[in-house]
Amino acid sequence: MNSVNGFGMKAIYKTEMARTLRTVWQSIATPVITTALYFVVFGGAIGSRIQHVGGVHYGAFIVPGLIMLTLLTQSISNASIGIYFPKFTGTIFEILSAPMSTVETVAAYVGAAATKSVGIGLIILVTATFFTQVEIQHPFWMVAFLLLTSITFSLFGFIIGIWARSFEQLAIIPALVITPLTFLGGAFYSIDMLPQPWRTVSLFNPVVYLVSGFRWSFYGIGDVSVGVSLGFTAAFMAACLILLAFIFRTGWRLKP
Repeated sequence: MNSVNGFGMKAIYKTEMARTLRTVWQSIATPVITTALYFVVFGGAIGSRIQHVGGVHYGAFIVPGLIMLTLLTQSISNASIGIYFPKFTGTIFEILSAPMSTVETVAAYVGAAATKSVGIGLIILVTATFFTQVEIQHPFWMVAFLLLTSITFSLFGFIIGIWARSFEQLAIIPALVITPLTFLGGAFYSIDMLPQPWRTVSLFNPVVYLVSGFRWSFYGIGDVSVGVSLGFTAAFMAACLILLAFIFRTGWRLKP
């Protein structure tokens, strides 16, 4: 039975984390400034008209949505860039020929991307406390959703990084798909506020289930059942793992 190549995993993990530390100002300052702007725009402008949503003050209501918005985009971005650079520079063949299994390679890259995303999510949570009173009714499930979402969408980002043939393609999915779906997925409002048939249409947006479950962990309220939210996250993670297994088995977009 082969032993786990901890040295190789640690080397990849440390390299990815070091890349973030080289841009620490951008990594930390950007989410803090963006969060402040969201509270000024949404909390100030909309919050003055919508005082409470589901019994929760509007400023506090949007906190889980803000965190989820950044979590999704950062997880995808960090993981996709992490694997795309070795492809771009040609060092991907050294990684593929290294004495590391597919699981070890993916775990190292995805682990680093998820770590960075969770860190930024926590920074946004701390920043939000300066603008509104945040309550976490279910801290265990809050951490669980934070980790599951970060890992799942880091896996998705890893797939995008393998698929992409240019830097432009890296930005297509986060900018044109994930961000709009998040804005339309109840990040800044409850889908119960929508008239029919738009409420029913919103249920086909997968981000609704992520935001709803995460918001439930804060305030005990959600647009859909927390069990459904967990089920969707687990199902999407399983789909990403299956697709990655196919990619590494066939060498799609990895080998000439």
